Order: sequence, then structure tokens, then C-alpha cells
Amino acid sequence: PPPGRGARLPLARVKALVKADPDVSLASQEAVFVLARATELFVETIAKDAYVYAQQGKRKTLQRKDLDNAIEAIDEFAFLE
Repeated sequence: PPPGRGARLPLARVKALVKADPDVSLASQEAVFVLARATELFVETIAKDAYVYAQQGKRKTLQRKDLDNAIEAIDEFAFLE
């Protein structure tokens, strides 16, 4: 979103997921917002990288194999393997 705008993910849902972690006792609204924004950026990044593989296959729709290829090829995604 443009600067100054809210997150795209529902903050109440993000907060519920944070609270579901038994190691977390409190989470400020700012922390929930930052987590939501970081998640959005992560999804955007991996989707763009996976789309490159879809284009190589002459497709416009992402498939699981495109995500797998992006995860395998990009060092930053190694934790997902």
C-alpha cells in the first residue's frame, strides 16, 4: 500500500495468529502491523520470483512448481525447503 495506508492483511487475524503462539504473552498494535506488513512483502517477493518461472513456462497462472522453483533457486528462501 502507499505510505501512510494500513496493511492489506486483516490485523485482527494477524493478532489472533500471534496470540495463538504460547510463547507470546503480549503484542502491541505496532508489532502486529509490522508483522502483517512483513508478511505482505514476503508474499509479494516470492510471488514475483515464482511468476518468472511461470512466464518461462509460457503461463500467466502460478503453480506449485513455480513456487518450488523459486524456493530452490533463491538463497533467501532456503528456510522453506
